[in-house]
Amino acid sequence: MNKQELIEAIANEVEVTKATAAGCLDAFINTVTKVLKKKGEVRLVGFGTFTTAKRKATTGRNPQTGAPIKIAASTQPKFRPGKSLKEALN
Repeated sequence: MNKQELIEAIANEVEVTKATAAGCLDAFINTVTKVLKKKGEVRLVGFGTFTTAKRKATTGRNPQTGAPIKIAASTQPKFRPGKSLKEALN
């Protein structure tokens, strides 16, 4: 499912226009992004938790030449599914 299909599904589920559903989805994405940038977490009970994790700097290899390269440290987004979501899939 891509973003447009998700917007259409949300619009049909809540019986609103696609524009309203798109605005809500964009607001959700923007809000989660802002919270994660501040190193916070978004916890949706039953669905899951969005958090961040630090990845330390490492040394990798260029696959074409085999030369070692430095991979910088970074902050990665993480999602941990909630109990209800896990149960719904099994």
